[in-house]
Amino acid sequence: MSRRVVVTGMGGITSLGDTWEAIRARMAAGETGIARMAEWDRYEGLNTRLAGPIEGFDADRLYPRKKLRTMGRVSRFAVFATERALAQAGLTDDPVLKQGRAGIAYGSSFGSTPPVLGFAELITNGTVRHVTATSYVQMMSHTAAVNIGLFFGLTGRIITTSSACTSGSQGIGYAYEAIKGGAQDIMLAGGAEELCPTMAAVFDTLYATSTKNDTPQATPRPYDAARDGLVIGEGAATLVLEEREHALARGATVLAEVVGFGTNSDGSHVTQPNAPTMEVALRLALRDAGLPPEAIGFTSGHGTATDHGDIAESAATHAVFGARMPIHSLKGHFGHTLGGCGAIESWLALSMQAEGWFAPTANLVNVDPKCAELDYLRAEPRLMRPEYLMKNNFAFGGINTSLIFRAA
Repeated sequence: MSRRVVVTGMGGITSLGDTWEAIRARMAAGETGIARMAEWDRYEGLNTRLAGPIEGFDADRLYPRKKLRTMGRVSRFAVFATERALAQAGLTDDPVLKQGRAGIAYGSSFGSTPPVLGFAELITNGTVRHVTATSYVQMMSHTAAVNIGLFFGLTGRIITTSSACTSGSQGIGYAYEAIKGGAQDIMLAGGAEELCPTMAAVFDTLYATSTKNDTPQATPRPYDAARDGLVIGEGAATLVLEEREHALARGATVLAEVVGFGTNSDGSHVTQPNAPTMEVALRLALRDAGLPPEAIGFTSGHGTATDHGDIAESAATHAVFGARMPIHSLKGHFGHTLGGCGAIESWLALSMQAEGWFAPTANLVNVDPKCAELDYLRAEPRLMRPEYLMKNNFAFGGINTSLIFRAA
């Protein structure tokens, strides 16, 4: 018999704050974390000047210098989020973390980008003057997972999920499977991303970024008829997943239960989303959970504010649930945090589920008629208490993920 998997701790950091209480208050006040990046004006040919930056985060004040040597900004976010999650789970400095039954499943689209400059200089100018002993560790794609393990002394398995915009949700899904199958008792799961103009440039070359540079609080606009593209953000979130009996035996508070996970790939195009295979991923999660579509009371959508993405996602969601499904995207509030979005959005979805308060999609005024008919949350928060909610994310490479959570 497979084992049940529960959430016992959560933590994160976003452009709207690093606690659920602070983020909720700013959402309720109609604020978003999107800003105009004046420092990007020097990049010739970059059309967007918008991002969702985290202001005032200073890891140097939080952690010893020796601990920080292998960490770029993305790892520092990940460690901060994990520290918060472990504290809520009551596992800070618990010996169980070092006994081989606690592991990590974590990802980001990339590592830290500043160390890349040293290697670029090596190739172009033939000098290693800016390459250090920790340059590679900071920039490698699995840097967040490795640094979490080093910082907290974990000796269980490490699953690295660098799968672009599904990194965080795959981290949670694979952690769930590791516990469900008996390989681990505890998993630290999630994703992180640091802000870099190179990430904006990737989407800019695809004409997928918002260029409403003078109105940062009015964009991005997921699912909206007037949307003009996505905005890049940064942040991290960690969920502590635990085998249910293990958690109850030590007196932990159960925040939610992970009951389903589905993931697949389109197998057709590296950047064009495909509604039919998205739909399959959602149905895989339902099958894993042993639930009919009618059991799901809310969907936390991916909603990037790109034409192809929003239309394909809404079509897949409608195919599974019909028009009755309540749905929102949080990317209007934070921008697209890439490898961090699945984890950040899961953290906040579970916080909303526990409170019975769901934020509307920021900047969604008129739903694009090309998007399938769904119950889009807009303008006002929605008060409801769904027993089950679904969290969906989709990524470059045609990677699709779907998670199902049950309220505590």
